[in-house]
Amino acid sequence: MAKKITDAKPLFGNRRSHALNATRHAFKPNLQTVTINGKKYRVTARELKTIKKMLAA
Repeated sequence: MAKKITDAKPLFGNRRSHALNATRHAFKPNLQTVTINGKKYRVTARELKTIKKMLAA
């Protein structure tokens, strides 16, 4: 099982219809499974972009 190293949590808001009805909605983090040095981790897409930049430098 991949280890989750991010602290990203869902954000909450409302879906709005044309009639302005409000329904609660969760914006979940975009978690990706990535292998780094033979170990699997679950990170957000934004963190993965930063990791790739750091490994390339």
